Amino acid sequence: MPPIRLRPRAGSFLSCLVLLSCLAVPAGAEMRGHGGPVRALAVTADGTRAISGSFDQSAILWSVEAGTADQVLRFHEGAVNAVAILPGGRFATGGEDGRIAVWQPGAAAPIRVFAEHAGPVVGLAVSPDGLALASASWDGTARLRPLAGGEVVAFEGHKGNVNAVAFLSDGRLVSAGYDATLRIWARPGEGDPPRIVTLPSPLNTVAVAPDGEIVAAGADATLRILRPDTTLRAELELAPNPIIAVALSPDGARIAAATIGGAVAIVERASARPVFNLVGPGLPVWSLAFRSEAELVTGGGDRLIRRWDMRNGAPIGSLAMARPHDELARFAGEPGAEVFRACAACHSLTPEGGNRAGPTLSGVFGRRIATAEGYRFSEALKKLDIVWNADTIARLFEVGPSRYTPGTKMPEQTVNSAADRAALVRFLEKATRTP
Repeated sequence: MPPIRLRPRAGSFLSCLVLLSCLAVPAGAEMRGHGGPVRALAVTADGTRAISGSFDQSAILWSVEAGTADQVLRFHEGAVNAVAILPGGRFATGGEDGRIAVWQPGAAAPIRVFAEHAGPVVGLAVSPDGLALASASWDGTARLRPLAGGEVVAFEGHKGNVNAVAFLSDGRLVSAGYDATLRIWARPGEGDPPRIVTLPSPLNTVAVAPDGEIVAAGADATLRILRPDTTLRAELELAPNPIIAVALSPDGARIAAATIGGAVAIVERASARPVFNLVGPGLPVWSLAFRSEAELVTGGGDRLIRRWDMRNGAPIGSLAMARPHDELARFAGEPGAEVFRACAACHSLTPEGGNRAGPTLSGVFGRRIATAEGYRFSEALKKLDIVWNADTIARLFEVGPSRYTPGTKMPEQTVNSAADRAALVRFLEKATRTP
């Protein structure tokens, strides 16, 4: 049978949109605590606890019903991009620093650390038998490690970033990459080459249903459902924004697909038809996890974790629709503020803004590199002899972070115009001045 191809008509979701005004948020409706976008989410099988990872370099263990943070975990040097629930009440976090940490609730430090990857870890998955942990990394590999100890297996072949991993029920690993390939790997020791499926677009995310169907999505905003033999069964375009996360309900009946534009589509897998859309404040939804067939949990660019009723698409509790405060609004019209806007997701300007994916820039002029309070810097940065001032900040953006500050986790970027660099420096000198 040929694949089903669906493209929703404009406005076809309108009768199901959730449009609520800003109201006071009761306990348990939203989980607040991260200082940056919520990049990763996982929920325990009984639905009582969740673990989240954020661009603010922390992971938080939550009591879902109460909406309270039980424990804040700081270990990674960079964003926490991936989390997973492990057997025995443990959980795992994967970071921009290439490390994977295994945690026991209540412990202040990881009970085990894996450091085989040479690039950021962006995806984690636990094998069906609970004995192994797989990871996806921007070093171009997926890796599989026995949780009880033993040889770590590297799966190599993707040309570029590996963005996601998942397991088939028989224990074989599925990986999805920026090279637009989906790869199904033989179990360690079997020696067979991977089955490679090339799709039309770079892939950001993958999930596997209980019956073996594979759901994949990525840059072309299209959700694809593959049969267990990897032939395409259906595709659904969720234009215009790239899909950055998918999750399957525990029974596999529904797919949640999140876009960088902030919408979340709930799709009936059997028919590949949309059921309803969840609508938030219009910021990226980076992470999804079903708490049960009846409830979805989402993490977004507004730093909040929200709960949604899957019977009707309504938020559980009131939904705060306001976008986060724009701290650049008071600098409207200033050229340097517009240059800085690309940096605002990772850096705050004021003490109350705190550390995000990068340290706060409050008081940065005259501060030695890698000394901002409360931020975990790499050892390489701590060894550099740089004091931030007009000249050094301008130089940073002239030659780029990787050349000027080797060892940084800061995304590579330059400001090519000397006038724009000067405007940025003038703006930062004023905006970061402490009282």
